[in-house]
Amino acid sequence: MQSNVGRETKPEERLRIALAAAGAEFLTDVRPETSLRCRADFVFPAQRVCVFVDGCFWHRCPEHYAAPKSNSAWWDEKIAATVERDARQTEQLHDLGWTVRRVWEHEINAHDVEDTAACLLRELHLM
Repeated sequence: MQSNVGRETKPEERLRIALAAAGAEFLTDVRPETSLRCRADFVFPAQRVCVFVDGCFWHRCPEHYAAPKSNSAWWDEKIAATVERDARQTEQLHDLGWTVRRVWEHEINAHDVEDTAACLLRELHLM
């Protein structure tokens, strides 16, 4: 667990660089709402848009998640709690008028991160 990174993972760094290169203005690793105990990876305050970069393991990616073989009950409970928290936070942000987009880490790779950033900006009407 020591190797867990609190903020700016490699996929987040790649996306941040690509978004900045596209001219987007955003905040990183901030609470979109002070009343919520949730930090978004990217926040576009003027447009009320939050973007979360979800790791395939920690957030149970349907394409890449593989349950650990050892201590599986503990891991299942831990990952399930993360998925439940994500859903709760997304719903709370929607209720407060935010648009929430979750991006899987596998969607961001060294070859097409610029395309991912441009698509995200177009999808969120930020470009």
